[in-house]
Amino acid sequence: MPLPLILGIGAAIAAVGGVGAGIHGGVKMKEANDTMKSAQYRHEQNVEKFESKNKQTTEVMDKLGTLELEIIKSFSLFADLIEKIHNRPEFKNIDSNGEKIPTYSPEELKKVSVGAGVLVGGLSGAAAGTAGGFAAAGATTAAVMALGTASTGTAIATLSGAAATNATLAALGGGAIAAGGGGIALGTAVLGGATLGVGLLVGGIIFNFTGSKLSDKADEAWSQMKKAEEEINKICDYLDELETCAKEYHATLNKLNNIYQKHIDKMKFLIVDMSMTDWKYFSDSAKLLVENTYYLVGLLYNMCKVKLVLQSENKDETNAINRDEINTMQLKAENYLLTA
Repeated sequence: MPLPLILGIGAAIAAVGGVGAGIHGGVKMKEANDTMKSAQYRHEQNVEKFESKNKQTTEVMDKLGTLELEIIKSFSLFADLIEKIHNRPEFKNIDSNGEKIPTYSPEELKKVSVGAGVLVGGLSGAAAGTAGGFAAAGATTAAVMALGTASTGTAIATLSGAAATNATLAALGGGAIAAGGGGIALGTAVLGGATLGVGLLVGGIIFNFTGSKLSDKADEAWSQMKKAEEEINKICDYLDELETCAKEYHATLNKLNNIYQKHIDKMKFLIVDMSMTDWKYFSDSAKLLVENTYYLVGLLYNMCKVKLVLQSENKDETNAINRDEINTMQLKAENYLLTA
């Protein structure tokens, strides 16, 4: 066989082999590209899910925190009214359905009321999640802290930030997701698009090799996305539970507050409008009104003390929802509502 023909056949065979390798590499490139795009899309959907759930939970928590602060702020009126009553008892032996009245003083109520007023005044310009942060950390505690801002002139933002640091919505255990940080980063180098813009390389064998490398990168991207998805689902489940908890607590607190506001209006009419200020001349129904209001204030005060969230000591763990204390206060409130 003539040499040129042999060389021609050899070249043809080599060309076919190169084309075959190139086609195989092209398939790998397409598969890798599809995998990368799927991973990117799914991650974006997961992050969107997380951000939506976080926003929803933040709104519920803010609503609860605002209600708690408004209730605490209103205690100053009760403190003023109770101090106008002469010869009043200490109410130490009063109970409601077997529950003892929480002890507090008018002075204590006035102080915490001032603190709550400071916080309420600063909420209008505060970031979303601030009021929820107070609820998570305990609104009564936050109001006590705020007394310092009222006397020293410290900016409300300072306290808001401190309270938010202890709140679930600001730092979910310090782990992979921070509620204010925009979700989880998913390997930007892998999903940033840099590896998808590879041009066609000359030579089928080199092209095939590049396709294999991209396939490995695509698998890595998918693996990272799955890990992020698992973490996002875990946090979304947690936020679901917190949101449910906050809604139930808000509903109970709101019912008690509605009763309390009616009692306060009656007390105000009795003591201010009717000038009834001597306990000795109070009728049995008037005494019962004051006693019930006194109990309600203590119950509301303690409910607003509850930390909805207990911060984890381990930064890699999600904060815990304070279920035990929440359930205890819910039960006390429900017992009262049954007899109200």
